[in-house]
Amino acid sequence: MDNEIELLLANHGEEPDESILLNAIIEKVEDLLKYDQDLLMSYLYRLDVDESKIINALSSPEGMMPARVLGELILKRQKERLRTREKYKNDSIDYWDF
Repeated sequence: MDNEIELLLANHGEEPDESILLNAIIEKVEDLLKYDQDLLMSYLYRLDVDESKIINALSSPEGMMPARVLGELILKRQKERLRTREKYKNDSIDYWDF
């Protein structure tokens, strides 16, 4: 999944807006829901998406699109990870110079 998102970013030229990223994620999630649910669950686990939210998305009412809900969860989680990484970023450790 990461390679396809990276390819989307490279082909887009500039940084795509959130809706473009979300649509790309939803498209991939739809494919995985149809053809390889085990791989999708593995991705969601590795991305550390909350399991209870995954279960809710997969058992959502008839009108809701599970792929869209899961895509939104993935994007939200990735944004959280970026914020956390930025918050605890350590530019350099002076005493580690060799």
